[in-house]
Amino acid sequence: MSRILIVDDEKKITQLLADHLEKNGYTSDIFHNAEDAMAAIDSEGADIVLCDLRLPGMDGLQLLKETRKISPATDFIIMTAYASASTAVEAMREGAYEYLIKPFQMDEVILLLKRIHERRELMIENIALKEKISARTPGEKIIGSSAVMKKLKDIIARVAPTDTAVLIHGESGTGKELVAAEIHSASSRSTAPFIVINCAAIPETLIESELFGYEKGAFTGAVQNKPGQFKLAHRGSLFLDEIGELPMALQAKLLRAIDNGSFLPLGSSKVVTVDVRIIAATNRDLEKMVSERKFREDLLYRLNVFPVSIPPLRDRKEDIRAISEDFLATRRFGDPHLSEEVIGKLRSYSWPGNVRELRNILERGSILAGTDPIGLDHIMISGTIAPGRPDDILSSIVGEMRLADIEQSLIRIAIEKTGGNKSRAAEMLGITRRKLYSRMEKYEMNAENHEAERTNE
Repeated sequence: MSRILIVDDEKKITQLLADHLEKNGYTSDIFHNAEDAMAAIDSEGADIVLCDLRLPGMDGLQLLKETRKISPATDFIIMTAYASASTAVEAMREGAYEYLIKPFQMDEVILLLKRIHERRELMIENIALKEKISARTPGEKIIGSSAVMKKLKDIIARVAPTDTAVLIHGESGTGKELVAAEIHSASSRSTAPFIVINCAAIPETLIESELFGYEKGAFTGAVQNKPGQFKLAHRGSLFLDEIGELPMALQAKLLRAIDNGSFLPLGSSKVVTVDVRIIAATNRDLEKMVSERKFREDLLYRLNVFPVSIPPLRDRKEDIRAISEDFLATRRFGDPHLSEEVIGKLRSYSWPGNVRELRNILERGSILAGTDPIGLDHIMISGTIAPGRPDDILSSIVGEMRLADIEQSLIRIAIEKTGGNKSRAAEMLGITRRKLYSRMEKYEMNAENHEAERTNE
């Protein structure tokens, strides 16, 4: 059932309201000041708060504002005998679900609670959440032989055989789920389920039931028992992606479930015990979130036992050829071999979307190329090419191109940029025109005759 808090300094009213809720199948906790209620919401969370507007110390509107910060999914009902249009408007603007004028009929509260549960039921039906029991895509693997990727693979090999909690850090698109799946598949739990739940993709009002499940009758619309992802991951691994998006109100329950290996499904009095390895991932600064009171410090310590950091693609551009050609071969997108010109263009980009963006560009390029090899015209990169520092660019092509190849490419690019004007091309390269012609002759590049060139210039 929902966790309901009644906050009012009039003890008689709170007891009457609690008794009436109990008669209608609801349980509630009573608080006579906002400070105690705030502490309870911070530590245990709350689904619904019935709160008087005027309270000693922190008033009802202040409690509403603070609750919205740490538990946005909590439905808040303001009660008051001092009704005014301005306070009603402010309460609704701050996110109150309803505004009740005292004295009110007790049945009016029950109708409100039923409306809240019906709204949540509708969200469940519309979203039609399905448990995501993730299996790795055939052929998908961690690609790369750069120094940073060798280090990452070594770290995975060391932590995988243990049951230690792992927190994966990495920018969006770097392959955090792939690393989590690799840790699971290299562990003794590899034959058990690998369950994935994206904390950012599920509405805050539904994520608790998604994680821990519910019993039939727990709320309106719960017509049968539903196991949560924790239970489905028994003896396996539970991957909590985008853990930084988990609501504060649910973080305490998650921490208890991890610490105790047990939890209570919604509407149940029977404890469920599980054996689950936790792997979490984030692209956010959780330590900063802790300082801002947006993430629990104790939960961060529990998750961050063994941190794993995935480097962005811009820091391992030497892996671009291997990643690209493996992707094209695996997905059977025409000829997987890419020319030096195409690889050079791919390596000149900063890749803010990382490997995910690279794959999207390659898939688009293969469609444009059809049965032909992917060429420069097929690589449609939106945004600007990030030149970076010379050392950054050169480090990505050392081992792939000879010095002579690099020099020829620079000459060809300079001539193209100047529309064939050799004098301007030489100036761009920082050499004399005579030296430019000398280099072109050395590499047997098609130089135009000097007299014609002088006429054009």
